[in-house]
Amino acid sequence: MADTDPAELERRIERTRAELAQTVDAIADRVSPKKVARRTVARAETSARQFLVSVGDRVGDVVGVTPRPIKPDDEPQGLWAEEEPNLGPVLVGVGAVLVVTAAIMLWRRRRR
Repeated sequence: MADTDPAELERRIERTRAELAQTVDAIADRVSPKKVARRTVARAETSARQFLVSVGDRVGDVVGVTPRPIKPDDEPQGLWAEEEPNLGPVLVGVGAVLVVTAAIMLWRRRRR
């Protein structure tokens, strides 16, 4: 008899309506362009930070400097007080890459 009771049916309909409204609101919130953009920007920032940390670690390995955390109150002049980085190999490598890139670009331009 509870299945045909009009008051019980109205309560079920109202409860289902409220659940459906919550579901629709959650979907709308999830696909909102502003929210999607925020999530994308946050994901890109995280990826960029991880990339910069890995590049810094690799450059530190090439240069021979062990990375150390920097505190905001550290003096910039005393940053390399313990060990001076040897930037020579890094600069030579960057120069070599620039020369090879320029040579390839000139070669391709002349082939046209």
